[in-house]
Amino acid sequence: EHLIQAKGVNSDSTVVVYDDIAGMRSARLFWFLEFFGHDDVHMLNGGFNAWQAAGLPVTQEAAVPKGGNFKMKPRPERIATAEDVRVRLNSPSAVIVDTRSDAEYTGQLVRSRRGGAIPGAVHLEWTNNLNEKGFFKSADELTKMYAEKNIGPEKEVIPHCQGAYRSAHTYLALRLLGYPKVRNYLGSWGEWGNRLDLPIEHPAKP
Repeated sequence: EHLIQAKGVNSDSTVVVYDDIAGMRSARLFWFLEFFGHDDVHMLNGGFNAWQAAGLPVTQEAAVPKGGNFKMKPRPERIATAEDVRVRLNSPSAVIVDTRSDAEYTGQLVRSRRGGAIPGAVHLEWTNNLNEKGFFKSADELTKMYAEKNIGPEKEVIPHCQGAYRSAHTYLALRLLGYPKVRNYLGSWGEWGNRLDLPIEHPAKP
């Protein structure tokens, strides 16, 4: 809370987040602020690169914000734990979305004690949210893409990756589409793959 306040964020501020790496980090900040109860958070579509390409003003002088008054009101429905995921593995009303690369999903690239995937997880890499210019695809395109994977707004959707950055991007995409029940799995594969008590599978290579 003090860290957010130190950046000048008030409870009634309009917060716009951005980065220069396709929105992965800014999406995580979007999720972070939404989880902690901020009601007016947005992400700059296309990020800093799009801002520069549009010829908009930039500066090399860091802003010195005044302290803000933001008060955290955590929303547990916006975050998922390993146990939340485990008890939903066979639930028809929930879907676990793996936003990692093909190599991570199939276990060819191992970044934890174990490689592979959460059983039954639907694989849809986070970069599929973007068009070739680095902007979010249109709402119609995103809706069609998720519908083809049977990821509908009536379901509780839990995206994950390795450390909840890429999955936050998918969280944001689904929130933009109005999905009401989206929870980012904070521990992601960094936790799941390291815990030997949790089940895994090894999907076939695409």
